[in-house]
Amino acid sequence: MTDHVDNWHKLARFDTNIQGELRANLLRNNGITVSLQPLSAIPGMNSGIVLWVDHGDLAQAQRILASIDTDDNAGADLLANMSDAELGITPESARHHRSDDEHAIQNNKDGE
Repeated sequence: MTDHVDNWHKLARFDTNIQGELRANLLRNNGITVSLQPLSAIPGMNSGIVLWVDHGDLAQAQRILASIDTDDNAGADLLANMSDAELGITPESARHHRSDDEHAIQNNKDGE
């Protein structure tokens, strides 16, 4: 028997499992051991999740989670500041039109 005491601390609670799992993976990628506690015992229920970390990793884990931009407007701001080319939007004249396809099919009858 060892004298080691598990010293886990509740880091955060998330409303959906995917939010917690994504953040847990981020923490794991940064060398932090994370324990996940689903808030429902029924598999497939998306009732939320709690992340637990060891006391020694708590401060670093809090800093990492605090650095995540969770502003709902961040995506809209990003889109507003990107150019059409960065978004993959091409001018109308450069687009391939369905009428071009129909014309090509008419000119290529019988495999000619």
